[in-house]
Amino acid sequence: MKSPEELRSHQWYGTDGLRSFSHRARTRQLGYLPEEHLGKPVVAILNTWSDINPCHVHLRDRAQAVKRGVWQAGGFPLEFPVSTLSETFQKPTPMLYRNLLAMETEELLRSYPVDGAVLMGGCDKSTPALLMGAASAGLPAVFVPAGPMLPGHWRGETLGSGTDMWKYWDDKRAGVIGDCEMQELESGLARSPGHCMTMGTASTLTAAAEALGVTVPGASSIPAVDSGHDRMAAKAGMTIVDLIHKGRGIGDILTADAFEDAVTTVLGLGGSTNAVIHLIAMAGRAGVKLTLDDFDRIARTVPVLANVRPGGRTYLMEDFHFAGGLPGFLSRIPDLLHLDRPTVCHDTLRAQLAGAQVHDDDVIRTRDNPVAAEGGVAVLRGNLCPDGAVIKHIAAEPHLLKHTGPAVVFDDYKEMQRTINDPALNITADSVLVLRNAGPKGGPGMPEYGMLPLPDHLLKQGVRDMVRISDARMSGTSYGACVLHIAPESYVGGPLALVRTGDPITLDVENRTLTLDVDDEELRRRRAEWSPPPARYERGYGALYNDQITQADTGCDFEFLARPGSVQDPYAG
Repeated sequence: MKSPEELRSHQWYGTDGLRSFSHRARTRQLGYLPEEHLGKPVVAILNTWSDINPCHVHLRDRAQAVKRGVWQAGGFPLEFPVSTLSETFQKPTPMLYRNLLAMETEELLRSYPVDGAVLMGGCDKSTPALLMGAASAGLPAVFVPAGPMLPGHWRGETLGSGTDMWKYWDDKRAGVIGDCEMQELESGLARSPGHCMTMGTASTLTAAAEALGVTVPGASSIPAVDSGHDRMAAKAGMTIVDLIHKGRGIGDILTADAFEDAVTTVLGLGGSTNAVIHLIAMAGRAGVKLTLDDFDRIARTVPVLANVRPGGRTYLMEDFHFAGGLPGFLSRIPDLLHLDRPTVCHDTLRAQLAGAQVHDDDVIRTRDNPVAAEGGVAVLRGNLCPDGAVIKHIAAEPHLLKHTGPAVVFDDYKEMQRTINDPALNITADSVLVLRNAGPKGGPGMPEYGMLPLPDHLLKQGVRDMVRISDARMSGTSYGACVLHIAPESYVGGPLALVRTGDPITLDVENRTLTLDVDDEELRRRRAEWSPPPARYERGYGALYNDQITQADTGCDFEFLARPGSVQDPYAG
């Protein structure tokens, strides 16, 4: 156990110099008594709450529960507002700002008198951003997931946010439903605070955080408005004080074994393709080398057991929670996990999973009755994606998983929106829709454009899936035969930049290949004619982003943040 003099915050508060006198005086200015904080672990609560983030709108209240837990354990909590990254509202995409929140997290923890942190997030980019920054800072940390919202309801149907939005929007375009139904759906899709209650990116990444061992057990699936969520937040506050006393930093938790288990978890849940980028980036910050090949290798060993939409066909996150949550899920695959690694609450994952049970075998399937025999994401290679691409093949129509068709190319998303219904394009169900200039630099920020809309005339014919290819991402709530994250991206001259309408493209998921069926000599001629597009930004954060962002296969981190090297603590005397 650390003595008061060994706490990091002692440098600010505990010496006899002028600076410590000033720090103590300013803390009195805040209204605190000496006995409230001197000699106690100081805990930063990093809160991504805001009025325009429906996923996090309840976190202002949850911060009070965290504080309650910190006080009960003998610590001193301080709440810090940080960037909110609202997936719903922030444009062009919060992915553009993930690294900004990671920088803010790292530098805030380093520059203030704190001994550890509770990280509060859940909406898609907030989880990886907070954990990336905390990993770089190296202090003890516990993550508090925002939790999924309640299930949606409409005319007797249970709705999943995101997934059913895409479904019913296509129905509207096909003329199956009208404006009155859409107005009702606006009020039925998302009916409480919390992030998407499907196994979208938010639920996937909070589950990954729990699998990494940085949350209270079972935390990732507790519904946002459940009283259990308040109790979990208080437990997180108690846990961080214990970690600080033990001197167990986040680096002791974020090991190579932990990241392998997080990948196993994501694939077994049928989780979002976005987790590939984020876990690679998070691992890099923890000094762990994680690659696309690791995802493909592990995918061949783990079955999909979570029957949760969109990879599953039936249930939502509340069902998953009451069926046993992540502890129950992990109890079904102990032979695929590293059980002797530590978590924030236990000395080993084995101890954390002791007694975990599954209460509904249709929500969390048994190994002999999986949703799919292999993990839900496949990594593709070929002359169209030499550095890799991904597809969530369990969310695609099976007949499209081996397909050859003519390309229909769109140079950007606006052009696609403007022309997708143009009869002159002659788009058929066999066509391969290709979107480029939507990657990390080209997007900019790699927006979730990858689930390209189908033309109205095909929707009216009953077509609901086609092969679609892009250097973009797609929402974890999306579905379809969408090949994503093509690397290198077209904007920097990747092979996607050379595709022309009419070129045959072959997708073969079983053999993990994506091929542009054009001879090498023709491709060399096209490359000689290609010229790079102008920079997206001339100044500001966007210019920094453009200069430093890496490609999708290496996590889209900033090069200067991802590189190895130490950063010294500030002198506080």
